[in-house]
Amino acid sequence: QVQLVESGGGLVQPGGSLRLSCAASGFPLDYYTIGWFRQAPGKEREGVSCISSSDGGTYYADSVKGRFTISKDNAKNTVYLQMNRLKPEDTAVYYCATDRRDYCSRRIADFASWGQGTQVTVSS
Repeated sequence: QVQLVESGGGLVQPGGSLRLSCAASGFPLDYYTIGWFRQAPGKEREGVSCISSSDGGTYYADSVKGRFTISKDNAKNTVYLQMNRLKPEDTAVYYCATDRRDYCSRRIADFASWGQGTQVTVSS
């Protein structure tokens, strides 16, 4: 059974940092492309970052490029999202999800299995 569990969210001041984790169980993470998404109140879910299963290639949304870094540790079966220089507009519930494609799709519907999400709040 595929299961994803996100953790690491919390309340942080603008300019601060958080590292989100996405721990996978029931399947080897390196066989899947993993995406991070977020959804703010009243807004649609949007893609934030992705790491492909084929070559570890990464994708970042323009809004987070240069501030967020995605990585994975196959030994721990975990994907991370390091978030630096956080802004109030980064406030959202963050989700990780899997896709069997070996590249980062731009279609959220291509990601089949989702975690429960972790809340990130950026506020002074």
